[in-house]
Amino acid sequence: MAFRICQDPAADKVLDEHPFALLAGMMLDQQYPMEHAFRGPAKVLERFGSIDPADIAGADPEEFARLCAVPPAVHRFPGSMAARLQALAQLVVAEYDGDTARLWTEAKDGRDLLKRLQALPGFGKQKAQIFVALLAKQVGVRPEGWEAVAGGYAETGHRSVADVVDAESLQQVRDFKKAKKAEAKAP
Repeated sequence: MAFRICQDPAADKVLDEHPFALLAGMMLDQQYPMEHAFRGPAKVLERFGSIDPADIAGADPEEFARLCAVPPAVHRFPGSMAARLQALAQLVVAEYDGDTARLWTEAKDGRDLLKRLQALPGFGKQKAQIFVALLAKQVGVRPEGWEAVAGGYAETGHRSVADVVDAESLQQVRDFKKAKKAEAKAP
C-alpha cells in the first residue's frame, strides 16, 4: 500500500515502511492538521535516526522532547506529544516485543483490535475506530467484525484519515469535519 496521507512522498513512504510510524501518526492526529500529524514520524526518523519503538522508548526524555520541538515541530504541542510518543513506544515494546504490527495481526477479531487500540496512550474510542477503518481500507487488515467496531468510519465516504488517498480526498475530509463542527455549534 502506498499511503498519500501526508501529501509528501518521503513522509508517506515512512508510513508505508514502518508500522510504528503509522500508529504514531494516528496518535499525533489531534489538534493539528492530519497531514502534518502523519508527517511527525518522518521528522522523528530524520532527526532521531530511528522510528523503532525500542529506540524511542529508551531515549532520554528531555533530549527526545528537544528534537521533537525543532522547527518544524513534530506537533503543535511538541513536549507533551514527545512524552506521549515515548509512552506509546514503551507500551509497544512491553506488550508486543517492539513489533507494532502484532497489535493488529494477533487481534482475535474486531472487538479485540478495538480494545487493544483503546489501551494505547492517546487513543480514545473514536480514534481507535478510525484506526480500525484505516487498517481495513488502506492496509487490508480486516479482522472479523471490523465494520461493527469501526462504526461510521467503515462506511464509504470522506469522513476521516482512513479515506485520504490523494489531495482531493484530503480536502473532502477537511470539508466534512468543518461541516460537522459547524453543525455541532449551530443552535
